Amino acid sequence: MKDVMAPVPAMNIAESENAIEATLEIPGVEEKDIKVRVEGDRLIVSGEKNWENKHEEKDWHVTERRFGSFYRTVALPFEPAADAITAHYDKGVLHLTVQKPAAKTTTAKTIPVMAGAPKAEEPPKGP
Repeated sequence: MKDVMAPVPAMNIAESENAIEATLEIPGVEEKDIKVRVEGDRLIVSGEKNWENKHEEKDWHVTERRFGSFYRTVALPFEPAADAITAHYDKGVLHLTVQKPAAKTTTAKTIPVMAGAPKAEEPPKGP
């Protein structure tokens, strides 16, 4: 018997001054079966939990462990750089850190005000 894993794993999201941190509960999934990618301002986590062994020699009466594909997407308030995301998987929990982009610095510039009318541009000289 093969059952389908919940398509949306539980997720917690927190924000600090410099990053957005997310944790997803995906127990029993191997690291190689987890895919993390970013598309624009969307962080996407997907993967699959495989049925490890075929137990055809048994008649299963109850199977509560879930197997199959999962998918989760989160809209971020900014578009992160590809190298601004780190992912660590430990004891069934995927830890994601998305560094926020550096704040754009605003530089002030004083524009001098000159006396008199602006000089009229000379018409182009023809042949």
